[in-house]
Amino acid sequence: MSACVRIRHDHTAHSSPPSRASGIKRPHSPPPPRRGGRFRVAGADLSASITVFLIAVPMSLGLAVAMDAPLEAGLISAAIGGIVAGLLGGTPLQVSGPSAGLTVVTAELIQIYGWRTTCAITIGAGLLQILLGSLRAARGALAVSPAIVHGTLAGIGVAIALAQLHIVLGSSPQSSAAANALALPEQLGRTSPAAPLIGALTIAVLVVWPRLPGRIGRAVRRLPAALASVAIATAVAAVAAPGIARVDLPSWRSHALPELPQGPVLALATAVFTVLLVASLESLLAAVAVDKLTADRAAGRTADSASPVPVTPAAPPVRRSDLDRELRGQGIANVLSGLLGGLPVSGGAVRSSANVRAGATSRAATVLHGVWVLLAAGLLVTALEWIPLAALAALVMVVGFQMVNYAHIRNVHRHREFLVYGATITGVVLFGVLEGVAIGIAVAVTVALHRLARTRITVTDQDGQHLVVVRGQLTFLAVPRLSRALGQLPRGGDAVVELDGFFMDHAAYETIQDWSDAQTAQGGRVVFTGRSGGRIAEPASAAHSCCRPWTPWRNHHCHDRPDQPGRPVDAHRTRAAFAPGESFTADQGPTGSGGGAEADATACPTGRLDTPGDGAAVPRRTGAHRLASGLSSFQRNTAPLVRDELARLAREGQRPSQLFITCADSRLVTSMITASGPGDLFTVRNVGNLVPPPGAEAGDDSVGAAIEYAVDVLKVESITVCGHSGCGAMQALMSTKPDTPRTSLWRWLRHGLPSLERMKSRHHAWARISGRLPADEVEQLCLTNVVQQLDHLRAHESVARRLAEGALQLHGMYFHVGEAQAYLLAEGASAGSGVDEVFDRVGPCDPNHSRPYDITDLSDPTGHTELSDPGDHAAVSAPTTAAGPADPPGSGELERTSA
Repeated sequence: MSACVRIRHDHTAHSSPPSRASGIKRPHSPPPPRRGGRFRVAGADLSASITVFLIAVPMSLGLAVAMDAPLEAGLISAAIGGIVAGLLGGTPLQVSGPSAGLTVVTAELIQIYGWRTTCAITIGAGLLQILLGSLRAARGALAVSPAIVHGTLAGIGVAIALAQLHIVLGSSPQSSAAANALALPEQLGRTSPAAPLIGALTIAVLVVWPRLPGRIGRAVRRLPAALASVAIATAVAAVAAPGIARVDLPSWRSHALPELPQGPVLALATAVFTVLLVASLESLLAAVAVDKLTADRAAGRTADSASPVPVTPAAPPVRRSDLDRELRGQGIANVLSGLLGGLPVSGGAVRSSANVRAGATSRAATVLHGVWVLLAAGLLVTALEWIPLAALAALVMVVGFQMVNYAHIRNVHRHREFLVYGATITGVVLFGVLEGVAIGIAVAVTVALHRLARTRITVTDQDGQHLVVVRGQLTFLAVPRLSRALGQLPRGGDAVVELDGFFMDHAAYETIQDWSDAQTAQGGRVVFTGRSGGRIAEPASAAHSCCRPWTPWRNHHCHDRPDQPGRPVDAHRTRAAFAPGESFTADQGPTGSGGGAEADATACPTGRLDTPGDGAAVPRRTGAHRLASGLSSFQRNTAPLVRDELARLAREGQRPSQLFITCADSRLVTSMITASGPGDLFTVRNVGNLVPPPGAEAGDDSVGAAIEYAVDVLKVESITVCGHSGCGAMQALMSTKPDTPRTSLWRWLRHGLPSLERMKSRHHAWARISGRLPADEVEQLCLTNVVQQLDHLRAHESVARRLAEGALQLHGMYFHVGEAQAYLLAEGASAGSGVDEVFDRVGPCDPNHSRPYDITDLSDPTGHTELSDPGDHAAVSAPTTAAGPADPPGSGELERTSA
């Protein structure tokens, strides 16, 4: 049980979610739907569905034009994707429809097999999607290298853009991307100006529309850019170019339905597999993107500051995607789309992101968008036939260019995967989607084998000491050369082995370990280093320690590993502190041992720790066994290393520089957070990090006594009051009712009532975290409580006297447990003279810097406030009061009720 008593039901990352039948609701989540209730549509879902509908209609027609398919097929697939995939899919906010990624593939299938056989291929791909979703294979699709996936989509985007450019120029596209590129010079020579000008106007509006400034710009941006560009181009074409080619929707009576496929079985199977692969990957990647957008929105962020409909911090969270269910839903939608003569369906990033940004809260928005498309297909035929083909082609061409994402290129280049990315794009553009994916996989495998096999080993003599430098990965392929190089060194001599790589397999490990044991047995000394020269898995201070005092956490039980029998611990000898199969870095040592900061084989016989990334964690001990195990570990590993320092402190007495008042919550490890050691902090811990004001009542003198002793006897230089996230004491305060039993806990928590009154009062500014608003009322109270307890501190006579002398400083601190992030209260507020009570983020910078803390301001210049880590906080609702409406998002302050 945590020291901060939790009143509300707490859901951690390791706890199982409560069942719907239990009646327990997640914090900040909408209530569960009532059984047997009617299908309810929120106002936000209705408005979002209209926004997505206005984007989907021109997009669907444009993709149908790009595929040379019947135009009504685009509307059919958009309606089915919205209604069927929206109802049955596993991503509530994802909007499905005609697949941009399948544009090139579908166009080629229509040209080779005809429209009716293409519909049958779509049905076959849908059936396979249902099968794979039932086999729970959706996660396996995400195992494909991101460089190949993004390269495939980028190659498809290039092919789309080249094909649609011909339509913008007033002609028809060729059969392949290469043919389209070769035919461009001739096409430019015989182009009439009407179609290119309409296409250029469409592109210009698409680019400028989201960036319109001012109040008028914010108002008109509520209309989607896709609809605005097509509408403006249609109006201009109706006046300036009445003879331009336009949309021609044939009669529904002539609409073609699928037929039994005719052609070579192998070719048809390849076509089905290609549609399956591209549609599934596009849908699953879009689902992952929707999850991230939804998490950003729940945290009060918007992915695009120019979004036509700003997302409010009060947007409710949505469950994460069920990818297997999503794949099954996409399969059912494809089967129905093929049966009704529609295009292949997949999740679309453009439509889905618009849905999230428009404020959709459930799958009702997706379903309604499909209903609107269905109604438009039957009632707006005359209006749709006014749209110029050049405008639709320009719209799709921009979508194709957007599929070549610069952020993806930068990522793959940073991870040295650009060769795979480039090869995939080239293969898709020149040969086709399936061929491009195969080329990308072949190049990825070749690059991986090259990296594993490429190992350079050099041996040099430096003043009688041999330096062995190993560049690259140590696998069994490098063992012969490694053995030969190590065998050339004199036995019993000193050697330094510099390892510059990130992987070592068992064969290489055995070779190095056997050679190291043989050298040391004959009186030699072997040191293993990284590229920087620092010892592998050794702290920067060169202190030989296996565990620091805080490492006996769960999954950090290096003390639970038995010593190797018959092998004494040698504090002056360094062994290879990594295990076979572990990855290691040049400067940090094995990634499995905490990055080299916590482990050193000189004092830990096993040479490694059980960290969370370690696959051989020892089960956690409980009760007396865990206590005895921890004490034994301290006596074995830590006591020999700190005995001299503790003996000095025993002789000289304690002289701490700080009084640290914090909560008794077990998750707060003060020595770790402050990077302090024995004798540095005089610590007071209690439930809620409370400081009772002087003369509160008898029985609460413990904290006052500690303050008086620290200030008058120990002469501390500063006092810090530290609150933390998820404090159960603050939750209990907010849940206190007049009939609460007068228990010991209540009698203590009443010292926090002034903090609660301060938060509700309009006479005090609300405490805030720099760059974002508090996540919820509990976090707001945690912050306000720190400020209030500092006021209580100033009321103590000894503290007031030292403050007047200028010999004491007060600090407020807030620690977010989930983010492992510390925040310091601004200096003015800590001193009691500041108006704004802002907690600034502490960053990892040089403490001697002129500005001691790296304060990251994440405020968007447009007024949107962003969190440093999306998804860590629930949304905060700004209530409306009698004084007026709540502040708009980004105002930097929440509305409060009067005290």
